[in-house]
Amino acid sequence: MKEDIYSFMEALKARTPGEKEFHQAVQEVVESIWDIYDANPRYKKAKILERMVEPERVIMFRVPWVNDRGEVEINRGYRIEFNSAIGPYKGGLRFHPSVNLSILKFLGFEQTFKNSLTTLPMGGGKGGSDFSPKGKSDNEIMHFCQSFMTELFRHIGPNTDVPAGDIGVGGREIGYLFGQYKRLRNEFTGVLTGKGVEWGGSLIRPEATGFGAVYFVQHMLAEQGKEIAGHTFAVSGFGNVAWGAISKINELGGKVVTISGPDGYIYDPDGISGEKIDYLLELRATNNDIVSPYAEEFGCKFIPDRRPWEVKVDIAMPCATQNELNETDAHQLINNGCQLVAEVSNMGCTTEAAYLLTDAIRFAPGKAVNAGGVAVSGLEMSQNSMRYNWSSAEVDARLKIIMKDIHDTCVQFGQGNGKVNYIKGANVGGFVKVAEAMLAQGIV
Repeated sequence: MKEDIYSFMEALKARTPGEKEFHQAVQEVVESIWDIYDANPRYKKAKILERMVEPERVIMFRVPWVNDRGEVEINRGYRIEFNSAIGPYKGGLRFHPSVNLSILKFLGFEQTFKNSLTTLPMGGGKGGSDFSPKGKSDNEIMHFCQSFMTELFRHIGPNTDVPAGDIGVGGREIGYLFGQYKRLRNEFTGVLTGKGVEWGGSLIRPEATGFGAVYFVQHMLAEQGKEIAGHTFAVSGFGNVAWGAISKINELGGKVVTISGPDGYIYDPDGISGEKIDYLLELRATNNDIVSPYAEEFGCKFIPDRRPWEVKVDIAMPCATQNELNETDAHQLINNGCQLVAEVSNMGCTTEAAYLLTDAIRFAPGKAVNAGGVAVSGLEMSQNSMRYNWSSAEVDARLKIIMKDIHDTCVQFGQGNGKVNYIKGANVGGFVKVAEAMLAQGIV
């Protein structure tokens, strides 16, 4: 690491002790963009990077609610409004016991660059709570969401901050959150995305992250004169993101042979297609976070307490959570002949794994690969503003254009030595747009 980058990171760590996920996200970006930053006196004089790693606003609040036994429970709520240089804050809400300030800051920081890459006018934000919907009744989830929104509503709005769903926040939770916002503000606006189609949502939003990721992989393969058809895929997770990716891979002629959960992974050499894809949604709806019932349902192999990266495949797509693919996994994939890894989860690979994969094969980071989800959220905002709904085909067509634009940006800024460094391309492409907007708006 260059001495000046090291000094920058040490200063950040001293100001934000213990926030390891946030430090990891910042370091990856800083190492990619430092040469451009260092060579631009306008950026340095305005301390663009120093300002960019500080959220514009961090909101923390208590969330008291009453469970079905009449007992009071208390959780912690957050909203990180990271950067609004190119548009209102935009990013999901995550309800999961692992949620803390470091994770939400890393996600909000990543979101700033991801949203910039989409070409849509959206800033970066993230929020959530350490509340777990797992094992809770609908009534308990409603009470929690209403209490959460009773504080959050004063900080958000269609032209200020537009949250969406994330882990633990699906259509049900968005409905309860939106209902409470509408009740408190007495207005029907596009303040949340991921809404039901009947009340302002966008078609193909649940599939969008997975669809967009596959479109991105399609462009990566096209750089080598290849296509999706005929390739085998390892996919982790089994929620909406994995479901969308698996559906689109099948449609384009590829074969997915794995899914995974906290309990282990499924290896299905015949491919996950047809009724098996539909079964993923049923499995997810059980709310128990395990994939082993798939093996019983379809008579295939379940490997407990392991990850799918040991399976021999052409392409790997981590779709579950941060740092789910480490350096050992990366070595295993490379040794097994894997050609490409596309990070669909946010920071799904450790730093060491990402750099190893970039050097040895082809690797693309989550801020580029998974931007289809927030892109369609942005399209939902546009439809809400117009009081109009586009068809699935229209939304999908726009999503394809956006993912091609993101890939083109990565190639433009990451090309070198006959190979595209997608980490550098995504980070520099996202940074330059935000930096120029920050310069134009003064020291704010």
